Amino acid sequence: MDTFLLDPLLHRFLAEDLEHGDITTETIFSPADQARASFVARQPMTVVGMETVAARVFCLLDPAVVCPEAVADGSRVDKGQVLLRLSGATRTLLRGERVALNLVQRLCGIATLTSAFADAVKHTKAKIVDTRKTTPGLRLLEKYAVRASGGHNHRYSLSDGVLIKDNHIAACGSITEAVGRVRARVPHTINIEVETDTLAQVEECLACKVGVIMLDNMDLATMRQAVAMIAGRAIIEASGGVNLETVRSIAETGVDIISVGALTHSARACDIGMDW
Repeated sequence: MDTFLLDPLLHRFLAEDLEHGDITTETIFSPADQARASFVARQPMTVVGMETVAARVFCLLDPAVVCPEAVADGSRVDKGQVLLRLSGATRTLLRGERVALNLVQRLCGIATLTSAFADAVKHTKAKIVDTRKTTPGLRLLEKYAVRASGGHNHRYSLSDGVLIKDNHIAACGSITEAVGRVRARVPHTINIEVETDTLAQVEECLACKVGVIMLDNMDLATMRQAVAMIAGRAIIEASGGVNLETVRSIAETGVDIISVGALTHSARACDIGMDW
């Protein structure tokens, strides 16, 4: 996690919650009061963000906060395990509690779902990747959670690579025309991916020699035919309607990548408590 990019996000999240101060905490405790607290797992989970995010929240509020113990990113834990220990000014621990918990509960939820998908495709060549279906403002964190728990990242933003989708094709007229226009403008270092939903489109992509072919919402039989047609001439991505019940069968068709929007748009937050 790059703190140069992370810290401005955390500052904004803290400012949103603190605004003009913490009325409750500041009227009960003095600046001299000290305390210790722990983040504790209330359910089994894959952990992300204890040292990289939660501890950082408290240290941005007060560099004197000490975090002597933090579970490493990507670790799998059982209910009841201590995830992070903190000591410092009581005011600081209470001010940062909600922001830190909101973030790591979300990140651990993504990590736990990602690790379940990664487990489901073990011993196949398929990689589980995320999408741009992230929470606005949290993409850096959410994509980190995917990567730290056994998944991989797709494009971070629209500027990362070319992905010609159905609406591009519809507006342009054809895959061949769209690819031709892209090749006339982008440097050779940028790969070209095209979304397809028919075998005829796959054949057109092969004729255009694109680098990545996405098989979108294809049934398994059609997907297997597409993989055989492509025969290693392009990276193959499967996408659309992927869930934990179907992902193994999709992986066994021979695709290289399976993109799963649910990793970030549908992950359920994990239950983590901060115990005094």
